[in-house]
Amino acid sequence: MGLRGFGLEDFFVVLVGMALGIVLGYLVKHYLAEAKQRSTRAKAERLLEEAQTKYKEMILAARDEALRIRDEAEAEVRKKRVDLQKEEARLQRRRDALDHKMDRLENRERKLNQRQSKLDRLRNELEVMKEERVRELERISRMSVEEARQVLLQTVEEQARQDMARMIRQVEAEAREAADQRAREIIVTAVQRLASEEVAETTVSMVPLPSDEMKGRIIGRGGRNIRAFEKATGVDVVVDDTPEAVVLSCFDPVRREIARVALNKLILDGRIHPARIEKVVAKAREEVAAVIQEEGERAMHEVGIPSLHPELIRLLGRLRFRTSYGQNVLQHSIETAHLAAMMAAELGADVALAKEGGLLHDIGKAVDQQREGAHAAIGAEIARRLGKSEAIVNCIAAHHGETEPQSLEAILVEAADAISGARPGARRESLETYLKRVQALEEVANSFKGVDQSYAIQAGREIRIIVKPQDIDDLTAIRLSKDIAKKVEESLEYPGQIKVTVIRETRAVEYAK
Repeated sequence: MGLRGFGLEDFFVVLVGMALGIVLGYLVKHYLAEAKQRSTRAKAERLLEEAQTKYKEMILAARDEALRIRDEAEAEVRKKRVDLQKEEARLQRRRDALDHKMDRLENRERKLNQRQSKLDRLRNELEVMKEERVRELERISRMSVEEARQVLLQTVEEQARQDMARMIRQVEAEAREAADQRAREIIVTAVQRLASEEVAETTVSMVPLPSDEMKGRIIGRGGRNIRAFEKATGVDVVVDDTPEAVVLSCFDPVRREIARVALNKLILDGRIHPARIEKVVAKAREEVAAVIQEEGERAMHEVGIPSLHPELIRLLGRLRFRTSYGQNVLQHSIETAHLAAMMAAELGADVALAKEGGLLHDIGKAVDQQREGAHAAIGAEIARRLGKSEAIVNCIAAHHGETEPQSLEAILVEAADAISGARPGARRESLETYLKRVQALEEVANSFKGVDQSYAIQAGREIRIIVKPQDIDDLTAIRLSKDIAKKVEESLEYPGQIKVTVIRETRAVEYAK
């Protein structure tokens, strides 16, 4: 249908319809807006009511909590008030007790003051009585107070010295008994474990000859052979009336051994002339040097020392030809090393140190003919020069007491040296030397003031000294024994050890008639 068929009425109807639609839309929208507003207002009112309800509940809860806290605070205050009341009551009781004690102390102080006054009065009276008694004693004894004090002090001093000497003897006896017992056990164990031979050799100085005719060949025409031999060896050949023997004399045992070996070779060979002598002596010197090296190494391995300086080995080998009171020094050194090691093992000491110190303790005797000084000091200087430790050096230097021992091992080496030299059969000496030593021992003892008589007994291993009792008291007798022992150590040479016994005896004799 076209526009031409669309009339005014139709247009009016359309306008009316559109107006009604607009009005109807507005009314619907207005209704919906009011409905939404009513819903929002209802929701807001509901939330407000809920908030007011929660606020009232919180107010009530806070009020209840405040009431509870107030009740608890009031209860705590009441409890503290009760505690304070109790504390005040206790303090009041203590205050009352202290007041009571103060009253008692004041009463006691008054009584003490009264008693002190009484004591002062009595003390004054005693002083007066004491002065009167002293004056009376001075009148009776005819001695002043100072003189009486000196007499009393002298008496007390003598009694104290006697008591001191008795206590010293008792303590020393107890300590010596315990120490001797332990020392005997260790020494006996060590000696029993070491089986050593008695003295079987001394320095060889006599060479046997097949006949006395050999003496003339040794001397040679015009003495040329003997002069050549003495010049080559450095020894003196003594040809005397001794049948079928000549004597070699030299301070150096190694030279003497070289001369003995060379002379035996010449005697066996029969060809004795200066050129042959020089050749044989050179050969003997090489042989003896080889023996020295072998003996040094043998001693080192026998003792169980892994290594030593080559010079120390040679010096040990030289000791093979050195004797002391008939005892071979090398064998004595080996014995000393074994004994020191055994005792060190018993005591928990350093066995290796004691063993090496014992083996080297007499190393100075290998060269003591060529140097001045004691063999202990010489040996210590050699060991220090060859790089040995100070412990080994001290073992060597201190084995005769010339230096203080710095370790237990040094003391053990000193003891082992004495045991090896003092055991039965270890050493021997001539009668003349023995008599001189005994006489010198008695002279040392008699040189001290207060000595009445002295006797060397037990082959010079003990000196018994009888002192004058009026000059020597017990304490001085103890000191005298130590002084004599020290002087014997400093002035005499002897094997082993010497016991010094001082005897003080007071005798009272009376006759019944």
